[in-house]
Amino acid sequence: MAAESQTFTPLTLPVLPLDDEVVLPGMVVPLDLTDTEVRAAVEAAQADARSTGASKPQVLLVPRVDGNYAAIGVLGTVEQVGRLSDGDPGALIRGRDRVRIGAGTTGPGAALWVEGTRIEEQIPDPLPGQIAELAKEYKALATDWLKRRGAWQVVDRVQQIEDVSQLADNAGYSPFLTTAQKIELLETADPVARLRLATDQLREHLAEQDVVESIAKDVQEGVDKQQREFLLRRQLDAVRKELRELNGESEGEESDDYRARVEAAELPEKVREAALKEVDKLERASDQSPEGSWIRTWLDTVLELPWNKRSADDAAEYDIQGAKTVLDAEHAGLEDVKERITEYLAVRKRRADRGLGVVGGRRGGAVLALVGPPGVGKTSLGESVAHAMGREFVRVALGGVRDEAEIRGHRRTYVGALPGRIVRAIKEAGSMNPVVLLDEIDKVGSDFRGDPAAALLEVLDPAQNHTFRDHYLEVELDLSDVVFLATANVLEAIPEALLDRMELVRLDGYTEDEKVVIARDHLLPRQLERAGLEKSEVVLEESALRKLAGEYTREAGVRNLERSIARLLRKVAAQHELGDRELPFTIGAEQLRPLIGRPHHVPESAQDPAERRTAVPGVATGLAVTGAGGDVLYVEASLADPETGASGLTLTGQLGDVMKESAQIALSFLRSHGAETELPVADLKDRGVHIHFPAGAVPKDGPSAGVTMTTALASLLSGRLVRTDVAMTGEVSLTGRVLPIGGVKQKLLAAHRAGITTVVIPKRNEPDLDDVPAEILDKLEVHPVTDVRQVLEIALAPAEVAVPAAA
Repeated sequence: MAAESQTFTPLTLPVLPLDDEVVLPGMVVPLDLTDTEVRAAVEAAQADARSTGASKPQVLLVPRVDGNYAAIGVLGTVEQVGRLSDGDPGALIRGRDRVRIGAGTTGPGAALWVEGTRIEEQIPDPLPGQIAELAKEYKALATDWLKRRGAWQVVDRVQQIEDVSQLADNAGYSPFLTTAQKIELLETADPVARLRLATDQLREHLAEQDVVESIAKDVQEGVDKQQREFLLRRQLDAVRKELRELNGESEGEESDDYRARVEAAELPEKVREAALKEVDKLERASDQSPEGSWIRTWLDTVLELPWNKRSADDAAEYDIQGAKTVLDAEHAGLEDVKERITEYLAVRKRRADRGLGVVGGRRGGAVLALVGPPGVGKTSLGESVAHAMGREFVRVALGGVRDEAEIRGHRRTYVGALPGRIVRAIKEAGSMNPVVLLDEIDKVGSDFRGDPAAALLEVLDPAQNHTFRDHYLEVELDLSDVVFLATANVLEAIPEALLDRMELVRLDGYTEDEKVVIARDHLLPRQLERAGLEKSEVVLEESALRKLAGEYTREAGVRNLERSIARLLRKVAAQHELGDRELPFTIGAEQLRPLIGRPHHVPESAQDPAERRTAVPGVATGLAVTGAGGDVLYVEASLADPETGASGLTLTGQLGDVMKESAQIALSFLRSHGAETELPVADLKDRGVHIHFPAGAVPKDGPSAGVTMTTALASLLSGRLVRTDVAMTGEVSLTGRVLPIGGVKQKLLAAHRAGITTVVIPKRNEPDLDDVPAEILDKLEVHPVTDVRQVLEIALAPAEVAVPAAA
């Protein structure tokens, strides 16, 4: 290490203050004498030199920052006084030694005089290894920095400096050092520590320069690439222009000018403003910016939407009777839906006649929910409604949709963003008043991506869908003139809030007569065409159609009926091609079995009495509603053998909690009212009771099987058979009251299809019979009851011979 020794030599010197500047020993600096303080200090030093006979005037160079003087200054000698390069008077001063400033004193002239002590330094010779390495590192860093600046003439001078103190003070010439850093170098008395400090400062500056140069290089490369790409694109445009001129083509097309397209389009005012803002952004964006592509796609979508286009359905000239005729011609039955559409057209016509086309910003749209089992014509009905109204028809399949963005669209910030299905449907229809069929709305799901059913709340609300905002468009879209038809199989699967916004229309299935008419007028002509047959070549008699509907296909709709007709015609066509059948050919009821096999659904009443399900006590026939419509449900009951020791109630058949509770209620009623019903209920206490619902793979639930289970248990205990032609439905209470249930129309249609002639329903469901077709009621004997005892009187056959309770 350097050894520092201080010899205190008293000095009295005039102070030359340096504002925001530092002079280190060894530095030679010119100073402007026009500064009053500088001139006063130089003149005082000259006067002192003349009086003392010194060879050169001496001043004390002290840094001054914000009016505060440093504790250490530099003894400087005035080498020369003359003119600076700009012509002003100046003095050339050389820094000599560090001086520690003491107290103030007096002296000649106007300058400030202070006493000071010279700080003398001693460096061992030769230099220790560590100090030599430090000096070598500093010289290398200084040489690197000087070469970057092109100061080659200074490199040799720095390399020739051997004194550690002079080498460290040479850093005072560095322009990148701040005043605070130079003062730190000045106040560091130890030359080795000063050299180490100067080395660290220089190393940090070079590191910063490396980063700055790297960034500048990257920026320059990017600019060069953009300039090159810009030049190439301009050259490409010039080449294309020359090619267009050679081929005689026009220089540009109006479709390329988005501003012209927006101004020429008939857009609503707010939409036009939003589109022009996007055009402004597009004009400012560069060709390479991804935002330009997003804006073009958005503008294309907005310009393709039919903002002011509507189907030419002049409401004032609606032919209401003609529309009803179209609906009747394309669909048999479905009177509720036809009446609702006819009412809508009639009201729309009257509003147009009275100038009420738009009220409060809303037009006269409609939102209907068509709920019913599969195959009843819900989907095809939408197309018929559009035909009757003279509007465009668009189908939106919602089955399995789980992403909310499918309805409301994606935000434009996402890659591949698209508008929602509603906006796409309007765009596809090409008008603002189409008939939009939202198919399978009960199959909409929800997960972490949102709930599409919640997004449909605004779409299907007539009070707010005139200002619908798609996330992609972000402008208001008027949906108030759209006729929405939503289809569903299961009413309970539709969220309550969504169902509240729609007008419910139930399609409970077709009667056998309606199926025959549909098959004759719609299904048969379509399948003849698909089978390549003429109407005159194959004739399907009404008896065959009726048997197909009643015994080969037992369903609420007509899908399986159409498949059976298609199978018949394919069989006839194949036999004709093989030479086994001559055409024309008439298919009657007796030809069905040879062509397509035996019937799959034979009514219980048509079977042999010994083979019927209700041929033994303990079996009753109930009615239920499933997702496929109404159906017949059988309930079987049995008592365990007393010797097995079994007790309690056993339920099988994949039953829900509500149906299990109904079984408990039925059992409790019989146990507590055994005397009234004249049944041997003692067997219920000591023997296990088993109730089974066949078709165990099908889940079952609901309270409407209560009377059926009670009847089955009563039949088991009394030994009396349940009448084959009787089916029943109703919830039973602990007191034996028969409570109302739902789905009466579907259940009665199912009973008719199964060949049932007598049906027992709750008394409070009697008003629901108004919805049942008259031809079905004429063929059924309906008994409204209020008490389960009435059910037992109707359903149980009289006991001709005493029959012991079945085990």
